[in-house]
Amino acid sequence: MATPGSENSHDSRSLNGKSTIDEPSSPYFLHHSDGPGIVLVSQHLIGDNYASWSRAMLIALSVKNKLGFIDGLIIKPKGNDLNLLNSWIKNNNVFISWILNSVSKEISASMIFSIFACEIWLDLNDRFQQRNGLRIFQLRHQLMNHVQDQNSVSFYFTKLKTIWEELSNFRLVCTCGKCTCGGVKELNSHYQIEYIMSFLMRLHDSFTQVRGQLLLMDPLPPRNKVFALISQEEH
Repeated sequence: MATPGSENSHDSRSLNGKSTIDEPSSPYFLHHSDGPGIVLVSQHLIGDNYASWSRAMLIALSVKNKLGFIDGLIIKPKGNDLNLLNSWIKNNNVFISWILNSVSKEISASMIFSIFACEIWLDLNDRFQQRNGLRIFQLRHQLMNHVQDQNSVSFYFTKLKTIWEELSNFRLVCTCGKCTCGGVKELNSHYQIEYIMSFLMRLHDSFTQVRGQLLLMDPLPPRNKVFALISQEEH
């Protein structure tokens, strides 16, 4: 990753002399609503929720075309282009404000004097990103101990989905796009069956009958269909 003070080859002028940083497609472009006071995510970073918080932030930043300011692709420019430099400084400071608005007061106080947004992002990652083994263990433990008890089916399913979706981020997946043996499809199908089994295993005993009927189906219905069928029995 490039350092924040490295040379930047970006030019604020296109070949026809027109400014490019004010074009909506430019990562330097700031809409009038992209002020320093907005909050990008609904859940503040408090520490142990870093995985879900960072995922939400990355989605929001991707929509705003600002990922380059945290991955080192858009670095502080050097040279005589003051227009580009001022635009970079403005974006960097707005970005810092967005991060400060999205973390707890305690975490915010620890980075209020930081200069570069990308350094703040890396610092948060170093501090709060848990090692894979530890986090997988925690998620598996939560999954094993998650039961419906007296909660609604919707609450129980939603909590289970939250755990399962984060756990799925640690699974190895094929990204080559060239597999033709059908193994990837079979593996995904296996994960879906595991998901459904986790849901059915810890349902309240009042759903024993419908659970038994579902388990006799071959193949099992999709997970959302299973949830819908169980929910119908709740009312």
